[in-house]
Amino acid sequence: MLKRRDALLGGLAGSGYLGLRALATGLPAWFLVNPRRANAQTLQCMIDAKDKTQFLVVSTSFNGDPVNCNCPGTYENTDAIHPQQTEVEQTAVMLGSKSYGAALPWADPAVTSKDGSAKGQLKAATLARTSFFHHMTLSTTHGDQPKVMKLQGATTGGEMMISAYAKHLAPCLGTIQAEPVALGAHGNAAELVSYGGRTLPSISPTQLKTLLTGSKNDALVKLRAMRDMELDKLNTLAKQDATSVQAQFLDALANSQTQVRALADALSTTLNAITADDVKGQALAAAALFSAKVTPVATIHIGFGGDNHSDQNLQAEADQHVSGIAAIQTVMDAMASLNIADSVTFATMNVFGRNLNGISKVTSRAGRDHYGNHNVGVLIGKNIAPSVIGGISATSSGYVASDIKSADGTAASGGDIPASQTMVSMARTLGVALGIPSSALDADFTSSAGGKVVPAALNGVS
Repeated sequence: MLKRRDALLGGLAGSGYLGLRALATGLPAWFLVNPRRANAQTLQCMIDAKDKTQFLVVSTSFNGDPVNCNCPGTYENTDAIHPQQTEVEQTAVMLGSKSYGAALPWADPAVTSKDGSAKGQLKAATLARTSFFHHMTLSTTHGDQPKVMKLQGATTGGEMMISAYAKHLAPCLGTIQAEPVALGAHGNAAELVSYGGRTLPSISPTQLKTLLTGSKNDALVKLRAMRDMELDKLNTLAKQDATSVQAQFLDALANSQTQVRALADALSTTLNAITADDVKGQALAAAALFSAKVTPVATIHIGFGGDNHSDQNLQAEADQHVSGIAAIQTVMDAMASLNIADSVTFATMNVFGRNLNGISKVTSRAGRDHYGNHNVGVLIGKNIAPSVIGGISATSSGYVASDIKSADGTAASGGDIPASQTMVSMARTLGVALGIPSSALDADFTSSAGGKVVPAALNGVS
């Protein structure tokens, strides 16, 4: 843990205060080290990133929560089992031009239960950029969370998919480090992140707060004094021999004095609002890390019912759907508080889902078991189109994730994305939603990985 904290602090306020200089100027650390080494392609990537490239916050859970059981795409099949509590009663949500059945918390807070005692938890503006991607993880073991993050062997070199994303995103976003930061693992080995074969230790939100505020090395108080000095040096250099792209780069990305002041004040407010290591704390910490361009990817943990083998009346599932969906909205609100809502994508990547039907305990609403044949990834972001991708198909042993027709994202028996490849398909689609070209992602998958990008889940990117 100390090594992780030292690494983050070293990046921000270490040798030459490189991270703080990057934060103060709005320019990437690699550019500050040697502006003349920057090539046109890399500079253009940074300029384009302002409109397309996304930071990524991922909720992981080795519990295999039943997030898949009550979302859009599961209510059109009448014998799928859902909790019956008023707080999660069935309602209709609009995703684009289509209406789907869903548990009430997926609706806007203006939508209430029939008796008025419960309400939705996800703002309509958030739902309007949300896709529910039905897929298989093909795992039923809690400890397989790292394997699922590596797409069950479909990634090149055994890299976690989020770390593959991070390698693409870091140069274009100009982050201080490429390695993801695990904010919600709390030392749980199954939810730690690996990068380049190294397992990274976690850091909690309260530790991050202590790291960046409230000491003689307070990272935020140095920004304003640093900005003008650094940009004066760069502008002098630019006048001497800068290329047109380098000059455009400075004009496009350099922070103004007003921006630096606003950033310092906003980060201070955000960090000081962290009071615990709960989901709110994790959301605020992720927002701070992204706003400060420390890392391109952060992981958190949101519960949706936990390991609910014995969950009488599916009560924990019902309660945690309310709190879990509210937590997703908390994440989006945290990003909005630092004016980066359009630059951050949210996703869930859990080890497995839970049975929708087919076993007696589910039918009697006494709990659900591990299920590798159906899960749902919740994807939210500016580049995500409101949609349900895939769905469920009936088999003799219960509902499973269906094959997908890549052209329109619909569930289709015999579709060109077999159910066994739907997790890889989701990963490819999410990568494109993050602003990474599909062709650039190809090298991150093994030759046998399969899967295809689903354009119906995307908005303005391809």
